[in-house]
Amino acid sequence: MKYYLGMDAGGSKTYAVITDETGRLVAAGKGGPGNHQIDRDTAEQSIRQAVAQALGQAGLREQDIAAACFGLAGADREADFRILRPMIAELGLPGSDVVCDTVIALRAGTSKPYGVVAICGSGTNCVGMSPSGEMYQCGGFGYPYGDFGGGGDLAAEAFRAVIRAWEGREEETLLTALVTKELGYPSVEHMFHHFLDHALPAPLELTPLLFAAAAQGDRVAARILRMQGTELGLAARAVIRRLGMQRETFDLVLAGSVLTRGDGQFIHPYIVETVQPEAPGCRLQVLDVEPVVGAILLAMEKDGATVSEPVQEQVRRISDLKGVLAGG
Repeated sequence: MKYYLGMDAGGSKTYAVITDETGRLVAAGKGGPGNHQIDRDTAEQSIRQAVAQALGQAGLREQDIAAACFGLAGADREADFRILRPMIAELGLPGSDVVCDTVIALRAGTSKPYGVVAICGSGTNCVGMSPSGEMYQCGGFGYPYGDFGGGGDLAAEAFRAVIRAWEGREEETLLTALVTKELGYPSVEHMFHHFLDHALPAPLELTPLLFAAAAQGDRVAARILRMQGTELGLAARAVIRRLGMQRETFDLVLAGSVLTRGDGQFIHPYIVETVQPEAPGCRLQVLDVEPVVGAILLAMEKDGATVSEPVQEQVRRISDLKGVLAGG
């Protein structure tokens, strides 16, 4: 029996899972923050902890793993890989591969080994894999480097809209009542001066308020979310053009909390509006499984396995890792 290990390491948590060659979940491990760009030592500790816990739970040794795929946040550039590849090699797992966590999200969201993924969580990113195996990443480095959106930017836009409405530069918006209530201020004026006096950033919990206001017909909130959808569409279109996938039939996987937990009607149509004229064979697919599923599938494929539909379906049953690991 062959065993495979997959990892999803992000800014707040790290998951490692082990399956057998049939796709059955054998063991799982967890660690803390796994993004080396935030803290290299913490990331290494989290990765080691998750792997050790999964191996221990499975009763396996490193050499028992046929192949492993590590989907790591912050694995964006060659400068990152020069740090991460040696770190992963020291784990002693045969056949280990290191990819950006966007890549495992893409593989988790489609039954094909190629496609495009647009991620919108705390930030945004877009990555594509062509049928020939060429990969291209667009974005993921923040607003000064061309990105727009994600929870941080959207929260700031919601906050700005309330200030602008209060000052008279923007039309009135339902966000005013929602934001001041969420943050516990009696008025926009109190909120304005407190944030300014203490140089406070707009908190991420303001992002869901955009969906709440838009659902009630608020034009300001709807406009902000439409801008987010258009920007994600532009990134996906750039990836499609760079990889020459205009005539391909493929999935555009949507991942990240803003796209998977928010109300899609306020963002998804504008992604489609921007992308489909360029690539009519592109189909939106909202990621509904753990991204670590993609790491397992990639590990299997790296080992040369032909991943059958029954095996894919078995792997995709990996869900609710928080529940599996509760108390672990």
